[in-house]
Amino acid sequence: MQPLIALVDCNNFYVSCERVFRPDLIGKPVAVLSNNDGCIVARSQEVKDLGIKMAVPLYQVQNLIKQYHVQLFSSNYTLYADMSARVMSILEEFTQHLALKNKVSNPAHYTLQGAGFTPSLEVYSIDEAFLDLTGIAACQQDSIAYGRKIRKTVFRQTGIPVCVGMAPTKTLAKLANHAAKKWKKTGGVVDLSDPVRRQKLLRLVSVKDIWGIGSRTASKLNQSGIESAWDLACQPIKHIQNRFNVLVARTVMELNGIPCLALEEIAPEKQQIVCSRSFSRRLTQYHELCAALSEFCSRAAEKLRNQHSMAGCVTVFIRTNPFNPQKPQYQRIASTKIQPATQDTRIIIAKANTLLKEIYKSGYRYHKCGVELSEIQPESHFVQNDLFRDTESDQPCDNRGLMQVMDQINQRFQNGVTLASTQLSQDWKPRSDRLSRRYTTDWNELVRVKCI
Repeated sequence: MQPLIALVDCNNFYVSCERVFRPDLIGKPVAVLSNNDGCIVARSQEVKDLGIKMAVPLYQVQNLIKQYHVQLFSSNYTLYADMSARVMSILEEFTQHLALKNKVSNPAHYTLQGAGFTPSLEVYSIDEAFLDLTGIAACQQDSIAYGRKIRKTVFRQTGIPVCVGMAPTKTLAKLANHAAKKWKKTGGVVDLSDPVRRQKLLRLVSVKDIWGIGSRTASKLNQSGIESAWDLACQPIKHIQNRFNVLVARTVMELNGIPCLALEEIAPEKQQIVCSRSFSRRLTQYHELCAALSEFCSRAAEKLRNQHSMAGCVTVFIRTNPFNPQKPQYQRIASTKIQPATQDTRIIIAKANTLLKEIYKSGYRYHKCGVELSEIQPESHFVQNDLFRDTESDQPCDNRGLMQVMDQINQRFQNGVTLASTQLSQDWKPRSDRLSRRYTTDWNELVRVKCI
């Protein structure tokens, strides 16, 4: 049976989330800003049509914003995460529903856990997911009709518009989704299972627009005369592997309908965890940077524990604002090992503060700082402790039970627990002057409906 992979991608996701609860903004230009309300990170189609690019600093397009009355919102990650979970839950139901139909129609060949059909969903990002829809033919269901049903159901239950791209491989599904968004005549659903239709699209797509092909690789391919996706698909696999690498060779196979990338139902553990922010005002004092860095360490350590891992290295960086050349510039980065690896917030903060003392320099206006945890390993990984380590030193021991209790308290109470000197003024925190309500997660901010 030919595989059928679908990529479901939410259209202008952050903007769509805001419009769900503000239907008066439908058809009007809307943009969502990054942390600290600095750059545009999401745009409605109306904003795109104005020529406003992604990630452009807000101050550079203020004239267009005022002229066309563009509605601006601060990033409301609480709302976006909840809406994403709702969309993914609906998509998961589609894979399960298809599996059950397959089982009923042909129980001898299709099972929920057998080799014939295994339902799966890979959450690729906050607004994208891959679905394994192999077996639609066995249910006498047309793939295009099934894709339209997915679109209609997601929109009806969440208000989020999506497009569906389907193909035998993940790479082709990405291209199919691209076509579904670009050409309105498709109705938001494209299936590239047909080789003839697939060839037509590949001839229209530039090689730089292929999923997994970076700008440098695309430049090298162009130098070799490979301009379109079809040009790349026609290349001998061994030649591409020798000329580039095995990843590009796999892309060639995927473009020819040969699956090489399996769906990952469980997201892989992160090998690096970074937590950083730009400040709403410039920080000049060491104790202010220390307070901010300690909070970032706490967040990074919590993410580390959520994936049941430990970190063996801590990196700290600080920098001034590179977009203000009139002011003195300074940036530094420093790293240190943690032996043994840990997930203890106290140890991570202590290491980070030691690094900050080494790289901090007075007389500068600091714009951003952050922490990176690396050399990550599972918490179940056996580590031989140092028999001569002084456990009575100033560095606290690794206490997973204490950290677990702290995480539970933080999840239950809004203010949570802080293990650093963060009681100082926190006016350095990123601005969110245009933040919408948390319509779905806070009782005090639910939508109110008035009957007249």
